[in-house]
Amino acid sequence: MSVTEHELTLPLSEDAVRRLNIGDQVYLSGEIYATAGMPTHDRLLGCLDGVEPLPFDLKGAALFHLGSLNEEADDGSLRIIYMNPTTSTRFNGHMPRLISGLGLRATGGKGGLSAQCAQAMAKAGCVYLAFLGGGAQIITAGIHEVTGIGWPEMISHYRIARIEAERLGPLTVGIDAHGNSIYDQTKTAALDKRQAILYEMRSARDAC
Repeated sequence: MSVTEHELTLPLSEDAVRRLNIGDQVYLSGEIYATAGMPTHDRLLGCLDGVEPLPFDLKGAALFHLGSLNEEADDGSLRIIYMNPTTSTRFNGHMPRLISGLGLRATGGKGGLSAQCAQAMAKAGCVYLAFLGGGAQIITAGIHEVTGIGWPEMISHYRIARIEAERLGPLTVGIDAHGNSIYDQTKTAALDKRQAILYEMRSARDAC
């Protein structure tokens, strides 16, 4: 099966997002936002509830679940030494509201998101992009510059980093903006195979 590649510039339009299909590979250039923090996601929901303002204008943004090892300069600027994805399923409870409330065009990390998240993505026009687990060198090569830090009072991997990316990828479309999910398809295929194996085992046992 051939793989379709897309070179995309952020911010993404809804039309560009809806043209993507699961299994497509994507390279991103432009502004992304990254955090690995559960408390950060709690705080973002608080922003939607009016507790405090957002640290950045995240409307239509690409918000990724990425952790990093950072080096902080005396002037408060941050240099990313390496960046790696964290498991997105940790944020299943947060993402439906964040996707719809912020109008996110892209999110991602590793491990995928739930069916409820996929439904929110289909409604909003958002895709889930899967990063290569353990691919820190490849991911970090796509990071050009950290251009801002949201909530600097939090520990480093809980902050929101605003990053200028250059050809970040390859990233795989794991969930598209039509509700299709590689993760759900893989689970269904695995369950079907499991049933077939169990049937063969029972048949072999009964034949004895």
